[in-house]
Amino acid sequence: MISIGGGLHRRDFLRVGALGLGGFTLADLLRSEARAETPSRPKSVIYIVLGGGPSHIDMWDLKPDAPAEIRGPFNPIATKLPGVRICEHMPLQAGMMDQLAVLRGIRSVENDHFLSEVYSGLPRVAGKRPAFGSVVSKLAATSSPLPSYISLDRPSTDQFEFEKPYYAGSNHAPYRPFGEALDDLQPAKAPDRFRDRKQLLSTFDGMRRDLDRTDALAGLDKFQAQALDILTSPRVRDAFDLSREPEKLLAAYGHTGGKYPHQTFKSIMYPWDGKKFLLARRLVEAGARVVTLRAAEWDHHSSANGDIFFALKCLMPLLDRSLCALLSDLTARGLDKDVLVVVLGEFGRTPKIAHPGPGREHWADAGCAVVYGGGLRMGQVIGETDSRAERSKSGTMSFQNVIATIYHVLGVDLDTMLPDFSGRPQNLLDDKQPIRELVG
Repeated sequence: MISIGGGLHRRDFLRVGALGLGGFTLADLLRSEARAETPSRPKSVIYIVLGGGPSHIDMWDLKPDAPAEIRGPFNPIATKLPGVRICEHMPLQAGMMDQLAVLRGIRSVENDHFLSEVYSGLPRVAGKRPAFGSVVSKLAATSSPLPSYISLDRPSTDQFEFEKPYYAGSNHAPYRPFGEALDDLQPAKAPDRFRDRKQLLSTFDGMRRDLDRTDALAGLDKFQAQALDILTSPRVRDAFDLSREPEKLLAAYGHTGGKYPHQTFKSIMYPWDGKKFLLARRLVEAGARVVTLRAAEWDHHSSANGDIFFALKCLMPLLDRSLCALLSDLTARGLDKDVLVVVLGEFGRTPKIAHPGPGREHWADAGCAVVYGGGLRMGQVIGETDSRAERSKSGTMSFQNVIATIYHVLGVDLDTMLPDFSGRPQNLLDDKQPIRELVG
């Protein structure tokens, strides 16, 4: 066994590297890519969750001819697609609607803030199913030095943590760049830590010299040798480093764009975080396959202290700016065919306005999503709801169909079965049909 000073062995070093990447060891990933002959630019998805339930009827599915207690105060505006209108507070999306697809009338099973369907496609009653990012990590990982599945959200309490790998395997949990996980990727700032890292780099250099001198490297599996080269490169750290982006671009993404209210208190305001959107672009460009993020809070109930329309008037322009900056950036970099972007919440909001507040309650029968890129068919609205935006008039569209579409784009075989904790084979989804209008 080759020792790397201070009692750290090469085997331990590779094991730590594997844990840090949240999946197979890099050697395994490289072998997998070699067997599958995957292209050098595999497709990726940025999955933007508007947690709390965005109001479909006030955003992408307005009903201006409905009674006042239904339609709300916002006006629809024309978009780049003839006959398609969305809310006046999202003019940037309106201006690029020919590059988007809007899904209307998505039905969820659960009518509460359990995001099982959002992240796995299946509700809690279907059992503990892996998050789709974990499935991609297990079945469609690549040789990129980045983790296949990255979540830009801090873990929640166990009851509300829905990005779990379950029987896909704990090594396919999302990598979360927070705390020690992120510190390990950042350049050291404190002198003592700098000295420690400098010593560690010196140790790595010494290890490579020892390997070359003893010709031990020639005895390694070629994929292990390649993995060792990747692990000692700065590429992973650099992908998370937003300081490499110009301030002008950060401003375009709206990282200091404004504030939005707490879901039930107008007086409590939170700063909008546009940096997540830019970081997501950097990560997929560097090779991550699935990047998830949650953007603000969208849970606007009736409350004496709340006002859904005030909240949405704050939130919609912020989302519009960050989202369209992301999409324009992807297009400018030639990534529009390689990166799929999906924006959605766990359900819509009741068409009838509730008081006091005003507010809207949970509504599982009709929600919306926005889709961009990934080589899918853009420039269309898929699905239609009735005159009050209560239910779909055009058939059932579910989260399973959304996740099936993502699997289709990322090259995951929808007929694959994974053994659950008891060893029983489970389908990835019960409904394996991607959204036909998107995939063609």
